[in-house]
Amino acid sequence: MVRIRLRRVGLKKQPSYRIVVADRESPRDGRYIEIIGFYNPRTEPITMDIKEDRALYWLSVGAQPSEPVARILDKLGTKARFERLRKGEPMEALVAEAAAQKAARPPQNPKTRRPAPVGQPGAPKAE
Repeated sequence: MVRIRLRRVGLKKQPSYRIVVADRESPRDGRYIEIIGFYNPRTEPITMDIKEDRALYWLSVGAQPSEPVARILDKLGTKARFERLRKGEPMEALVAEAAAQKAARPPQNPKTRRPAPVGQPGAPKAE
């Protein structure tokens, strides 16, 4: 079975995640089939980005999202678009809608705004 799930990247105590399609039995940070998105909970507001066409494709061939990925897909509107795809709407129209929605969002600075924990490399010195 194929799952859509998060793969942790980033430094110790400074996580960010890639949204990947992987076999259910692969380890969390192990082998994957394809990277379809990115999730960074450390920015303000939280960064969530996904390749809509690939996510819809993998959902349509039976990939099951993990619980955190299902929440991300719900927030981005991908779940609703997938239901519309199952009812017969063309994928091109749904992907164009997602691209327009993404373009309407305000630009986001990819740099992390939350400070690193004190005592970690790159963290501000406690005085």
